[in-house]
Amino acid sequence: MLRRALLSLGLLAASFAPALAKTIDIRIGHQTMCTDTYPAGVAVMHLKLLQKYLPHTGKYAGVKYDIAWHDYSSGAPITQMMLARKLDFGVMGDYPLVVNGARFQQTAKERSYLIALTNYNLTGAGNGIVVPANSPITSVTGLEGKAISVPVGSAAWGMLFEMADDMHIPMDKFHVVNQDPMVGIASIATDKIAAHADFCPISEYMEYNGTGRMIYSGASTNVPYLHGIVVTKAFADKYPAIVVAYVKALIAAQAWIKADPQRAATLMSKWTMIPKEVLYLYFSRGGYLHSDPTFKPLWVKTLAFDHGILQKYAHIPALDMKAWVNPTFMETAYKQLGLNYAKALASKPYDPASDIGLPAELWLAGSKVKPMPSINALFAAIRSAGANKRKVNAAYVYDHATGLKLFAQDAYYVTAPGRPTVAYMTVGEATHDAKGGKVQSFAAALGSGQEAAAMTTRRPMGMSMGSNMQMQRN
Repeated sequence: MLRRALLSLGLLAASFAPALAKTIDIRIGHQTMCTDTYPAGVAVMHLKLLQKYLPHTGKYAGVKYDIAWHDYSSGAPITQMMLARKLDFGVMGDYPLVVNGARFQQTAKERSYLIALTNYNLTGAGNGIVVPANSPITSVTGLEGKAISVPVGSAAWGMLFEMADDMHIPMDKFHVVNQDPMVGIASIATDKIAAHADFCPISEYMEYNGTGRMIYSGASTNVPYLHGIVVTKAFADKYPAIVVAYVKALIAAQAWIKADPQRAATLMSKWTMIPKEVLYLYFSRGGYLHSDPTFKPLWVKTLAFDHGILQKYAHIPALDMKAWVNPTFMETAYKQLGLNYAKALASKPYDPASDIGLPAELWLAGSKVKPMPSINALFAAIRSAGANKRKVNAAYVYDHATGLKLFAQDAYYVTAPGRPTVAYMTVGEATHDAKGGKVQSFAAALGSGQEAAAMTTRRPMGMSMGSNMQMQRN
């Protein structure tokens, strides 16, 4: 209550304060290689939503804003730049967020605030471990004694500790190598590493390109997967209305994505190197990611759990969660937007299990994504598209065990006469639940014609980072 009152007084005083310097620099670190950061990163940047909500009255009258967006391969370097006072805001995953808060609190005076969350997955899907497509390895136990690359300090790095803890496998059984997403993608494509662990959407990106095969999903940890925004206390104390404006921009971006995920995926694909079909897997109905900026007790509890894992395995310093998690800017943003924060906070998280049985979807080139009445109907539509020489952008099914959305060509199917065909993420799940049915790959279930070959052929990797990984101003 005291912090909320102080923020309100600060915002009120701002309207009577002398005008600020004519130009205010706003420096934001984000990630074009991490889908979970998009609502606070590429969407806000390209839709110019921050400019829409920045204050221009009171002490901000006549102020000009210089907004600089800096693109990073993972969250760890964003924290380094924030500590060096070269960034004001950072958008990153759960484990990097926790490291950010702890590292700032380790200093004598510098601090950061966690001000909002961007997206989440209740069970932990989004992180994953991938092996080369032709690898004989089918489970993480097959990786003991072998090299696993991962962006050290990332959400996927934290997932490795969770996985080892859950499976009671000492981490020294694996040879962990630090590789950024682009290096990991290349290493898997050229069989130079046994496995690569990464955050969203790198696993699905490699599956989509046909170069990698996921053997472990973060959903196996059953620990929520979160991303969010941190800001330096120095910036927040000086410019609280700008922090509120950023939260408003985030809320607007989340609503924009949810309103038309196919269009949003198509546009965000143009702003990043990630194919629209992969982005749709994440942001569509029943996709991996769900938007909610609020600090639900479960999310705070999850971040505390993450911190405990990092203290145990990575010797990360203490973190005062109450001093770090700061909902006051979000509460102000909701109030000014006429939204009910208490109602949003009390809403239940989206449970992927509710998606079991959702209709399969087919995305033909030049068409809207179309729900299909059954998986067999999906197969028939794909065969028809092949016969009529229509390009299939992607086909999607839902894992019958978890509800997670999958690329149809990467799923396993249980087929049986007189029973609906159902899909599974792994052959193990399919075999366990077969109950007399036949377990088949996508190609076998679809048929042995050209359509199956076209859907399972490796896709070209000739995409360039373009203007990514550099600074952009607007």
